[in-house]
Amino acid sequence: MPLTLVTGGTGHLGQDIVDRLVSSGHRIRVLARTPGPRSDVEWAVGDLATGAGLPEALHGVDTVINAATYSPIARRGGFRPVDFFSSPSAVDVEGTERLLSLSRDQSIRHFLHVSIVGLDAATLPYARVKLAGEKLVRSSTLSWSVVRAMPFYYLLDKLLARQTWLPAWPMPTTVFNPVDTSDVADYVVTCAFDGARGARAEIGGPEDLSLTEFARQYQHARGLHRKILPISLSETRARGMGFVVSQGVRGKLSWAGWLRRQYPDVRRAA
Repeated sequence: MPLTLVTGGTGHLGQDIVDRLVSSGHRIRVLARTPGPRSDVEWAVGDLATGAGLPEALHGVDTVINAATYSPIARRGGFRPVDFFSSPSAVDVEGTERLLSLSRDQSIRHFLHVSIVGLDAATLPYARVKLAGEKLVRSSTLSWSVVRAMPFYYLLDKLLARQTWLPAWPMPTTVFNPVDTSDVADYVVTCAFDGARGARAEIGGPEDLSLTEFARQYQHARGLHRKILPISLSETRARGMGFVVSQGVRGKLSWAGWLRRQYPDVRRAA
């Protein structure tokens, strides 16, 4: 059976992708700096940021699913001043370029790249880095696909969790539709093996809601009582920050449904 390499396979989305590939009977190799505990996949020790282990990881591979990324904002669950001026590119640009080059050498049949909805108008440095990496894929001579996804629920959860100490939450009224990684994983796996190529339909969540409404539902799920202060953003600024509504495939899991899974036994808080 053909072998599929998944980069970023230990991340939130990557783990969901690997789960679905394994359950579908695919042969899977996961690139990671440190092998994980699961024994139903093959582990390749390597690092996109340095190129270590990549030739060995790609040996005998038919399909590459590149779900790797490095976002300091996502890792810490919040913004710092530096995030508005720069973002590391070693994984998303140099790493993607290295992976593409080696994939050509190995005659990879399909290179699927996971990206983000709204990059063309986004202004944050991380978004510009992601766009640069995506452009490398689009200009490649490989047979490629690009799947753009909206921001994930777990990231929204982390960002809102950092507000819990505040008595009042300033929240934009801008509408967007984040999505769960499980829905994105289902779609990515479909796109990897359905025979189509190129820029695929983007994927977002099932609901178009304002960030103020997402925050209200979050507070309800957590048993929190905080005043929400609506903030109006211009369309240009909102799009620059990544607040858009995707046009394409819709996930199934709602924000409220995701929150019920995360906080099933919540205690009421002050």
